[in-house]
Amino acid sequence: MMELLELLEQMEEIIESGTGIPFSGGKCVINRDEVLEIIQEIRLRLPDDMKQAKRIVEERERVIAEAQQEAENILNNAESRIAALVDEHEITKQAYEQAEVIISNAKKNAREIRLGTREYADNVLSKVEEILAETLDVIRMNRQELK
Repeated sequence: MMELLELLEQMEEIIESGTGIPFSGGKCVINRDEVLEIIQEIRLRLPDDMKQAKRIVEERERVIAEAQQEAENILNNAESRIAALVDEHEITKQAYEQAEVIISNAKKNAREIRLGTREYADNVLSKVEEILAETLDVIRMNRQELK
């Protein structure tokens, strides 16, 4: 990811340091071979960034699945504890109260974990999407310049 950003910065430096053409509306002369070489490097690295984005999505799904499994385990544990405490009236009453707290906490924890992992994955994917969009814009601009 960092290499891709560095390549974009190099391309930006080449464009910014290009010699301006008077009365051309902001056009400039740049070293075509340098820019094309950087574009080629970007193309070579893009698939790795795509793979990284895929890994992030898979990791997010794994974390969500683990959170759901943990929530199920907590609920099952709570149910087992409830069944064990049913023997006496007072113990039963306390067990129901504890079970409700445990279930509520488990649901809350599972919800927080799900929301947190989704937000994290969304933020990472958003950043990757932003970088790819910027790269695509630069490539389109350069192609337009080349035409």
